[in-house]
Amino acid sequence: MTGFATLKDSFVNKGIAYTADERVAADVDGLLPAAVQSLDLQEQAMYARFHSLDKDIEKRLYLMGVCRENRRLFYHGMAKHLTEYMPIVYAPTVAQSIQRYDEFYFGSDVAYVSIEHPERIKDALRQYAQGRDIDLIVATDGEGILGIGDWGAQGAEILTGKLAVYTAAAGIDPARVLPVMIDVGTDRQELLDNPHYVGNRFPRVRGQRYDDFIEAFVRDSLELYPDALLHWEDFGRPCAAPILERYRHDVLTLNDDIQGTGVTVLAALVAARRIAGTSYDDTRILVFGAGTAGVGIADQLVDDMVLEGGMDRADAMSRVALVDRYGLILAGQEGLTEGQAKYAHDPAEFAGLDDITDLAAVVDAFKPSVLIGTSTRPGAFNEQVVRAMASHVERPLICPISNPTELSEAKAADVIRWTEGRAFVITGTPSAPVEYNGVTYHIGQGNNALMYPGICFGAIVGKARLISDRMLLAAAHAISGMIDVNEPGAAVLPPVSSLTEISRRVAIAVAEQAIAEGLNREPVPDVPAAVEANTWHPEA
Repeated sequence: MTGFATLKDSFVNKGIAYTADERVAADVDGLLPAAVQSLDLQEQAMYARFHSLDKDIEKRLYLMGVCRENRRLFYHGMAKHLTEYMPIVYAPTVAQSIQRYDEFYFGSDVAYVSIEHPERIKDALRQYAQGRDIDLIVATDGEGILGIGDWGAQGAEILTGKLAVYTAAAGIDPARVLPVMIDVGTDRQELLDNPHYVGNRFPRVRGQRYDDFIEAFVRDSLELYPDALLHWEDFGRPCAAPILERYRHDVLTLNDDIQGTGVTVLAALVAARRIAGTSYDDTRILVFGAGTAGVGIADQLVDDMVLEGGMDRADAMSRVALVDRYGLILAGQEGLTEGQAKYAHDPAEFAGLDDITDLAAVVDAFKPSVLIGTSTRPGAFNEQVVRAMASHVERPLICPISNPTELSEAKAADVIRWTEGRAFVITGTPSAPVEYNGVTYHIGQGNNALMYPGICFGAIVGKARLISDRMLLAAAHAISGMIDVNEPGAAVLPPVSSLTEISRRVAIAVAEQAIAEGLNREPVPDVPAAVEANTWHPEA
């Protein structure tokens, strides 16, 4: 590798941190100024520049620019300022990067594969990997980005944010991760009409041709990297669950939106039950927003009631109800997805409910102990709805987790006030602590970043063949012990500032569960030691 190529390779570039001897060895002597500066000193300058910028989008552009030039420096900064950088690098600011992609970007730092050229998939993956070993492949088709929908090839930016969290949280070596933008077109007309749009300029391909392309992508990926974990990110409702079901029993794979979000909400529920002193038998769940994420959360909570709570599956599923934009989901309704249909209730159960679209009335009729929002309907959990929850349950768990922030179903401060401080609350994006009647209520962030880095790192370190249901449940239960049940106003999820410790605990629990189930491809005699040995440090 020539000196210029070394400095352009962000996975090896150390910038002016190269010592005099390293500069000669790397053939970069003469391409850098004379001073040698430590990572700490460089990071101080980076942090000062970050704070000199006014807008969050400008801050994200700057940070991701550093990442594309010098990953060691970028992740050294992420480790120091994780809580401050997370909402800039990932949600909610990443949504602005995606929506305004044509204003700022000439291309994301990902591999691109096009449905027009399935024969070139392997070439694209090889081009990005450049001979590096790959442990993790993260792919999106850009249809279900956060709460903002179909953004086609511009959705590639969700991958840059996701990968930053993987490494900052779990210490996954960034050189061993492969992000892939699967471009199958877009149904967003404003993109198709935009001369600056960078993706395929035709409506989304669906049906057999789409399925065949995904099959080719999986086949080619695993032929190149047979032990890699496939992470499906922000696929839309028509494709996300079918893809996961097609491969989860045969391939090491995770859909973060379906499984990661559900595990995060489950962790909050486990903690809420510990604090409130309630049991599985007290649990009834209403999910407002019956799309991919909503059904995925329901599935995780039901699995826990069955596998950990010892319930009959039919009984557990009867404790879950879904509401979509047409109202409470009941048996016999037309157009239900497979995931929605399995939670559809007999209309006779709600004979006295006059309006199935009235969320407060549905709450009164179903009497849930848990209310989860994945609807992207801002303000849907209004005072009437929240007070209805509190009238039936002493300590309800209310989760307005849609993001970005402006699409959240409720504000934490309102929920605390409307329930006189009795509700447990988690939100999808960061919420400030709430002062109410002399108590400081800390609000947990229902961010799947608390889970997916550790789940996937644990599966990789544990040499797992598959990610099982029990591995996911182990992840949720692993962090409940981090919550102080005796602290007034305690959050039901640990803070993002503890993300590295959360990820370590989750990784160990997941790897140990994989081994307990005999899902490991080879022996891993000491899981905690293996997690530590495989953790990448930017200072190394």
